Amino acid sequence: MSQWQEREARVYMQTGRRVPLTIVRGQGLRVWDDEDNSYLDFVGGWAVDTLGHCHPVIVKALEEQGRTLIQTSNQFYTIPQVRLAEILVENSCMSRVYVCNSGAEANEGSVKLARKYGRLNRGGAYEVITALNSFHGRTLAMVAATGQPAHQETYQPIPQGFVNVPYADVDAIRKATSDKTCAVMLEPVQGEAGVIVPPDDYLGQVREWCDEQGLLLIFDEVQTGIGRLGTMFGYEQFGVEPDVMSLAKGLGGGVPIGAFLANEKAAVFEPGDHGSTYGGNPLTCAVAYAVVDHVISDHVLANVRRSGQRLTAGLLDLKERVSFITDVRGRGLLQAIDFDRDLAADALTACLGQGLLVNAPRPNTLRFMPPLVVTEAEVDEALQKLAAALGEIASQMG
Repeated sequence: MSQWQEREARVYMQTGRRVPLTIVRGQGLRVWDDEDNSYLDFVGGWAVDTLGHCHPVIVKALEEQGRTLIQTSNQFYTIPQVRLAEILVENSCMSRVYVCNSGAEANEGSVKLARKYGRLNRGGAYEVITALNSFHGRTLAMVAATGQPAHQETYQPIPQGFVNVPYADVDAIRKATSDKTCAVMLEPVQGEAGVIVPPDDYLGQVREWCDEQGLLLIFDEVQTGIGRLGTMFGYEQFGVEPDVMSLAKGLGGGVPIGAFLANEKAAVFEPGDHGSTYGGNPLTCAVAYAVVDHVISDHVLANVRRSGQRLTAGLLDLKERVSFITDVRGRGLLQAIDFDRDLAADALTACLGQGLLVNAPRPNTLRFMPPLVVTEAEVDEALQKLAAALGEIASQMG
């Protein structure tokens, strides 16, 4: 244990199990620890580091805005906030934007918007249908929205107003709908569940049901938005437009920012309905604008598709060679592999020893979510390191 890990153990709340690695700097797809060891980063800040570490576009935006204006509050107009809202509206199916600080806040805002819509249009309906094994954030309300009992048990009684049903089961949504229902909230691809991709027609059927019943359809695109799947937004993968969409993670490329967007039908907030002290501050908005603009203008989406296909092909090839890999799935640069037993922690440690950072969202699952600027050569390098790590585990298994 390094001195920094020992010092952290004395003063920081222990809310999770960290990988025993202290990262001190990063550049592109590489990070270095406090002993100057280098690692190839296929975690990407949990799908946050859109352009990699310390990308010149982000550094320039931070420096220029940091010298100009950092915080004013939403009592006043600021130019970066307007520019960010414009570029998001111009490149999505949405009409209105509200900028906040995180994915959990973006989802909270989306649910508040849906509840007001239900009050105005569905006789006071307030319930939101969400999916089991979803993940929408760590606030009390979003713990209730998140369909994972393990996250809910400690914090009972959790807020009411959420109904959790199986993912990719439109009949379950139909059966759960009542006169209390105002919206359905889903991830286009479930991220924290281990990269679960629904059948191609699932989201379209949910859209049809919401239209028939007068419900809002909310897509949590905190993990899938801003190019992660190879299109600007995940909904484009399925040809289905939501009424409300939440963003965060990749939106800021490393700075803490979130946003929720709505079409005109769903944008029912009025002055006084919502607010945030730091939400939409000039510094984070300037960076987010620079990130989004770069993703659009610098062929980043084409790179996601190209590198993503190479990653898929490499993982499928590895599956043929490693007997305990049972599944490969995902889209773009959000992919995962499953093992036939709970090997994820051992595999993560073995990858660390090879100089590769990966994520284990489930005991038998590894997830890969590198920066969107990853090259095909870096994909090949990661695959080589992964193969070596799994080879170590195979030899230990005898």
